[in-house]
Amino acid sequence: MYCVRKVTNDLYWVGANDHRLALFENCFPIPRGVSYNAYCLLDEKTVLFDTVDWSACRQLLENLAYVLDGRELDYLLVNHLEPDHAACIEEILLRYPKVKLISNEKAFMLMRQFGFHVDGHECIEVKEGDTFSFGKHTVTFVGAPMVHWPEAMVTLDVTDGVLFSADAFGTFGALDGKLFADEVDFERDWLDDARRYLTNIVGKYGPHIQLLLKKAGGVLDQIKYICPLHGPVWRKDLGWFIEKYDTWSRYAPETQGVLIVYASMYGNTENAAQALAVSLCDKGMSKVAMYDVSSTHVSQLISEAFKYSHIVLASVTYNLGIYPAMHDFLMDMKALNLQNRTFAIIENGSWAVKSGDLMQKFVNDELKNMTVLNERLSLASSMGTDKRTELEALADAILESMK
Repeated sequence: MYCVRKVTNDLYWVGANDHRLALFENCFPIPRGVSYNAYCLLDEKTVLFDTVDWSACRQLLENLAYVLDGRELDYLLVNHLEPDHAACIEEILLRYPKVKLISNEKAFMLMRQFGFHVDGHECIEVKEGDTFSFGKHTVTFVGAPMVHWPEAMVTLDVTDGVLFSADAFGTFGALDGKLFADEVDFERDWLDDARRYLTNIVGKYGPHIQLLLKKAGGVLDQIKYICPLHGPVWRKDLGWFIEKYDTWSRYAPETQGVLIVYASMYGNTENAAQALAVSLCDKGMSKVAMYDVSSTHVSQLISEAFKYSHIVLASVTYNLGIYPAMHDFLMDMKALNLQNRTFAIIENGSWAVKSGDLMQKFVNDELKNMTVLNERLSLASSMGTDKRTELEALADAILESMK
């Protein structure tokens, strides 16, 4: 059964939702599912913008057949070759043998690498600044390399102001009927997933996102819709979401607050982290988030690290080193290029308290533009009342650094 929604008078969403996939890219938990967005334009010529994951191919084909209503598919325009969007290219070529493909040089190279038999069809290679007309609709192409693959591009329909933004402005979460961002409480229900999507998948490439945003800024007055390949379509408050992308890709904190991430074997380091959270809230800083590094997926920790201005690392010493899960979190921050944060440290150890020095060395040597506060809470096995002054001094130092 077809399942489509109209975006504009002659543009339709023909994608699909996936609640069966547990791990996006076999890496990131998606308890709310994910959407694979594809769009069909009906003009003098018909155009399919991207396809979907193979698991959703049948739904795409049913949707496309319904929208075309007996017409031929004239063009398949491919913005991004990642398989969750490109897996059905071959099936489209088989079912619509006269279809012509529009994409860029690197994308055509990747099509052949993935084994798609494109050479039996007309392949129209485009580059940034080129235009193409389908009748009353004219599109232009903008390169978006490393957002987040090297071949990625975005396509602007200058007639209706529709930006087909590929993976940019996407988010985890299935649509379940609500296609448009203004049909949901996005800030309450979707923003965390949008941040987790961007920071974990494209976070490393902040400068490339900034370059794309600068290009988009030149035509921002023309953009009336943003149609990403995952998540809701934007037709209102575009500037609000664009500003979020600008903040995240500049590695600027979204919120002045404190993220406490703790690694605790038997609850003693956690107790110290809880005591710090209480002290901060008592002193007026209630924007405090706390996570157990052992039971929280690292993608969530990364998202929160991009959100908050201050990060407290609380770790027990393990085999004379940093607790393994905490070390993994540090490595992910490095891999995803997190910058411009202030760190505080809580360390613990029963016979050799080493984790604090090692965490500070990692932050100083491996991360960029970070500040580590001089104040530190150092514990021997557990936190006693004699450590209260040290705890309060750490809380005060965190708050002072926010001024």
